[in-house]
Amino acid sequence: MTSDPNTPQPSADPDDDVAALVGGQARDIAEVPAVELINTVAVHLMSAAAVKTGLAEGPDAAELKDLDEARKLITALAGLVTAAAPEVGSTHAAPLRDGVRSLQLAFREESLIQDPPGKGPGEKWTGAVN
Repeated sequence: MTSDPNTPQPSADPDDDVAALVGGQARDIAEVPAVELINTVAVHLMSAAAVKTGLAEGPDAAELKDLDEARKLITALAGLVTAAAPEVGSTHAAPLRDGVRSLQLAFREESLIQDPPGKGPGEKWTGAVN
């Protein structure tokens, strides 16, 4: 059996193995443009927020709904999108802003107790959503 020279080989010191793995990941991630990383993180936050807001489909959807968790995810997403918008440009920022707004509206619809205007999830960053 031949080994791949690019695959880190186990060493006697586990810390050396961890350093080799992290070094490899750092090289890999260094090749990814910032816009792509920001979009990927935003999509993951959007997906998680949608599930927690109750927008998931399937037999377990109701069990996955957790508006407290959704609030945190939407707020983090709104902060990321607002901060990143000048850096990524309107072509990338516009669909992300639309996604945040859709999640904020869905959250408002699912909430039994309505937040005052400007106090809903992420509205600190986006302004009040009606």
